[in-house]
Amino acid sequence: MNYRHIYHAGNFADVLKHAVLTRLIRYMQKKDGGFRVLDTHAGIGLYDLSSEEAQKTGEWVDGIGKLMEADLGPQVSELLEPYLSAIRELNPEGGIRFYPGSPKLARMLFRPQDRLSAMELHPEDYVRLHRLFEGDHHARITELDGWLALGAHLPPKEKRGIVLVDPPFEEEDEYQRLAEGLEKAYRRFPGGTYCLWYPLKKGAPIKEFHETLQALDIPKMLCAELAVRSDRGITGLTGSGLVIVNPPFTLKDELHQLLPALKDHLALDRFASHRAFWLRGENKAVKDD
Repeated sequence: MNYRHIYHAGNFADVLKHAVLTRLIRYMQKKDGGFRVLDTHAGIGLYDLSSEEAQKTGEWVDGIGKLMEADLGPQVSELLEPYLSAIRELNPEGGIRFYPGSPKLARMLFRPQDRLSAMELHPEDYVRLHRLFEGDHHARITELDGWLALGAHLPPKEKRGIVLVDPPFEEEDEYQRLAEGLEKAYRRFPGGTYCLWYPLKKGAPIKEFHETLQALDIPKMLCAELAVRSDRGITGLTGSGLVIVNPPFTLKDELHQLLPALKDHLALDRFASHRAFWLRGENKAVKDD
């Protein structure tokens, strides 16, 4: 309840999360039938990077600020086009003042048949999120603990969907809670595509978290991680990871192109790294660096 994403909007972790989210949405749209994006920890939906809070940390400068100015090459540019075009649409006068959170980004990419369910527990943030989507019949905004949505709001009536779980990690047991939440949700909606975000920082129980996930009865889980700096002498965030359950068959190869480019352009020191690998499934790792 204390976490406010405005301080971190547009940082390197958002870049990884939103780049992958757009790839998942575009893959879903290869079929004519509609689908639903369920965002369990939605935030306020749209962030003003000129605000006092965002300027206080300036994290976006080393995230989306770098990426928008980068020479990405044709293949990576094509993969990132839906994501970066949405940001340009929000900033028609140039520069980057407004940055879309996950629910706003998803909504900007939707076709008429696609739908959004966004959950937010923080009272003030819920009010702002609700106001952002007021009158939008493609979006359902609910003031709710996102962990509860993994039971009560699955499966979606469309029977197709992306479930984005991006908790604030304010509690020590959040990694375990994330694994338990996935297990519960998967039982209700085994055909869904899940995208779970987690932080990388010194002392984080990443190995144990991965082992817990591997022990679940879920056939396919792909993992992508991006670290922008060493964790030596740093207690805060050094990188982030995503676990994608039921990933599109194209995603592994797309990560092979995206992750090296993101590492090269967002690195904060020479220890920046990336890796992608199967936690469960095809056992063919994308090249680490």
